[in-house]
Amino acid sequence: MKKIWFALIGLVLAFSASAAQFDDGKQYVSLQKPVAGEPQVMEFFSFFCPHCYQFERTYHVSDAVKKNLPENVKVVKYHVDFLGGDFGPVVTQAWAVAIALGVESKVTAPIFDGIQKSQTINDAASLKETFVKAAGISSNEYDAAWNSFAVKALVAQQQKAAADVNLQGVPAIFVNGKYMVNNGGLDTSSMDNFVADYANVVKFLVEKK
Repeated sequence: MKKIWFALIGLVLAFSASAAQFDDGKQYVSLQKPVAGEPQVMEFFSFFCPHCYQFERTYHVSDAVKKNLPENVKVVKYHVDFLGGDFGPVVTQAWAVAIALGVESKVTAPIFDGIQKSQTINDAASLKETFVKAAGISSNEYDAAWNSFAVKALVAQQQKAAADVNLQGVPAIFVNGKYMVNNGGLDTSSMDNFVADYANVVKFLVEKK
């Protein structure tokens, strides 16, 4: 299946105070087949995706979304396999390790930078080394998690979620198993407005009845 990459025109962390009206087919799209049982807000990404790097590291859209949501709503981030060649599934499993150990926030930036900027992460060994340094865990702890049933289950969970929503590209955010934010339909009149629109449409969809 041909993958569709969503280009992010330009982003910066900022919010506009104005209330916006969001429409199905413009700022978001309804899924043809709603999915039950998935997290309320799911973000799909890849450490190999340049747009995901911008989304996360340069313009902090993910942080903007999180800060704009009610306290009881969490954003669950899943890594995808379809970028990075044979290394893609390895990184997906490492992300499952991060989820299992609760160290996602510690490893996200170093892994992104190691793959996208310095290119010092290029195999399982360099990934593990970066991971262990950033997360402050031992090599044995990493290996134990890597080989655990919990991590294998998390890998399968990420793959199933992507298949359930018929994921076509990243970065992408899905809400309530019913809606996907349409990156191309957001306000691109300024970088500030794009980030604000993204955060506000996710909140709108979370609260949508």
